[in-house]
Amino acid sequence: QVQLVESGGGLVQPGGSLRLTCVASGSIFSIDVMGWYRQAPGKQREMVATIFTSGGGTTYADSVKGRFTISRDNIKNTVYLQMNSLKPEDTAVYHCNAATIRIAEPTIHYWGQGTQVTVSS
Repeated sequence: QVQLVESGGGLVQPGGSLRLTCVASGSIFSIDVMGWYRQAPGKQREMVATIFTSGGGTTYADSVKGRFTISRDNIKNTVYLQMNSLKPEDTAVYHCNAATIRIAEPTIHYWGQGTQVTVSS
């Protein structure tokens, strides 16, 4: 089992910045990918950014490319999401995700409880 705890959400004005933090504990050796997903009211959850724990390869949603940066600190078992130039449409609950990729078996996903990000003037 993997436990994830997020922090860093809050209220920010358009154009502002926030940094989200996710600390993993438990069976962290089993984690292959970590990422951030978000869900706005009335919308489906969407991937924001992911990072491989080994190698550091990243992916981003088109809507956040050039504004958000995902990074990791494997010693601290922590993943960060630096969010710059925030827009009102970035308002959502942001969830940390950890995934264990298995051959010929479904991927195992773990989720944090979420942290609210509100972009408003």
